[in-house]
Amino acid sequence: MKLMKSLFLSSAAGLIAVSGAQAADLPLKAKAVEYVKICSLYGAGFYYIPGTDTCLKLGGYIRADMGVNTNGLQTGNTGGLGGANNRLSNDFTWRARANLNIDTRTATEYGVVRTYFDANYTWTSGGYPGSGGGATAYDGNPNGAVSGGQLGLNYAFIQFAGFTIGKAVSAFSAPWGAYPGNIYDGLVGGGGATSQGVNQFAYTAEFGNGVSATVSAQDPSAYYQPGIFNLATASAANFGYGASAYGGTRAPDVVGQIRVDQAWGLFQASVAAHNNNPAYYGATQDTGGPGDKWGWAGQLALTIKNIPTGPGDTINVSGVYTNGATRYNFQELAATAGANTIYSGITGIGYGFAPDSVYDAGGSLQLVSTWGMRGAFNHNWNPYWATSVFGAYASVRYTGAAKAALCGVGGTVPVFLGAGVTTCNPDFNIGQVGANLRWTPVKNLTFTTEAVYTMLDQKYAGTAALGTSVANAKPGGAYTLKDQDTWTVMLRAQRNW
Repeated sequence: MKLMKSLFLSSAAGLIAVSGAQAADLPLKAKAVEYVKICSLYGAGFYYIPGTDTCLKLGGYIRADMGVNTNGLQTGNTGGLGGANNRLSNDFTWRARANLNIDTRTATEYGVVRTYFDANYTWTSGGYPGSGGGATAYDGNPNGAVSGGQLGLNYAFIQFAGFTIGKAVSAFSAPWGAYPGNIYDGLVGGGGATSQGVNQFAYTAEFGNGVSATVSAQDPSAYYQPGIFNLATASAANFGYGASAYGGTRAPDVVGQIRVDQAWGLFQASVAAHNNNPAYYGATQDTGGPGDKWGWAGQLALTIKNIPTGPGDTINVSGVYTNGATRYNFQELAATAGANTIYSGITGIGYGFAPDSVYDAGGSLQLVSTWGMRGAFNHNWNPYWATSVFGAYASVRYTGAAKAALCGVGGTVPVFLGAGVTTCNPDFNIGQVGANLRWTPVKNLTFTTEAVYTMLDQKYAGTAALGTSVANAKPGGAYTLKDQDTWTVMLRAQRNW
């Protein structure tokens, strides 16, 4: 019995040993596959990044544009080759654009941490300015257009505990920015920096019931400096207005906003303080220069929803006033804010310069004042067809001292444009009206046709003695100073994803 017990135990031990050896040779169980999961916390299109609690959404669009009667595509023939109105002006300009945006969000004890990235790759056709002797040369940047192949960063920011840090929409701008109902880029009458964004450090406080307030410090250098004209540099080439003479950036623009967002619509009030820091009277620092001055801007914006004309219809309207902060009215894509902007016809010419300020030799800064408004009515005929009617207006006024330096006895404008200038006044107005029709045959695919008319109401009279412009093929001679107008038709196809 004792022998049998020993044999049984020995056999059992052997079986256990063999089983253990065989088990060691078996393959290990594969790790569970982590499938992408839908994140429903922040709306449609978000997914959890595998292995994390961060939600990700990818988006973008492909867009094709053709502009008729424009060298600058969506800014109209307001100067340069387009304004020349001759054989060097384009009858149409083409553009193709690919957009990508990446949105990430993570829930934390401080609230949602968000990062956002949006960039374009754009190709725009160019033009053929004169190169002398009857020859022309292809130029990939006619009339200030974003031309050729170019990568552009629109937005890149972090949001955390109420703070927004990076390149984002300016707190000054209305939610629709320069697009209350249009696709045209050059609308005046209010803030911009919505299609590009502006570097900033902002804080937003939510008070509940759709009421919020934002304060921010934003970078003025890229989109908020249309010019500080030094009249000591005036010449025939710049029509007596002088070249722009900025000093270095001394202070950010300080922006404040209060917004009420309700079911009936939206109301927003925003203000901005903008520092004008000029360079010197002459080429070197020993020539001295005027002291800097602070300008400011204020804007009111209103959206009305649930109007009787139909579901989804809206009215967007805004009004703005600026003093030494012109870009908050003539936004960065409105060509009329530039220091070299003109409207020129075949035999006439008109001037519309809208800088922040001007100064002459030994003088102080003279801040330029502007006011403007823009708005649109957006109507949906049915789920497939929609239309918008829109308009804008802006007015520019120089101080008496600035007018004396530009137009008084020995003023720079008559000196360089000649004695034929019978009425000299740098003030002007801009008016714009337009309409579009949008067809969306399937979701996220829209075809748009839009027409825009722009008129410059300028205050000069007489004739201007201009030199030959080889680039624009314009001969030297006496050009009638008069109001100018231009029109543009846009055709667009866009697929969002």
